[in-house]
Amino acid sequence: MSKKCMINRELKRIRVARKYAARRIELKTQMRDESLSPEERQRVMLKFHSLPRDSSPVRQRRRCRSTGRPRGYIRKFGLSRNRLREVAMRGDVPGLVKASW
Repeated sequence: MSKKCMINRELKRIRVARKYAARRIELKTQMRDESLSPEERQRVMLKFHSLPRDSSPVRQRRRCRSTGRPRGYIRKFGLSRNRLREVAMRGDVPGLVKASW
């Protein structure tokens, strides 16, 4: 099980990213707008850089839904490799069977 503070930090990043998503898009389009003067674009860039770092969705890390483990995450199931193996062995994932050849 992952530390609660790390899981809460990820949840905070998600909240902040959602809060500033529209603002980020607006500022990015203004920064790319060639019709604005260089001074105006510079001012917009400073506003963009003044946003919180966690407002960027790139900083988010996918975590296992049940354990919070950040590594070995499998997107299709939303679980880490360890938990997926346990769940698959119990037969809780339909259509997923252990490979044997």
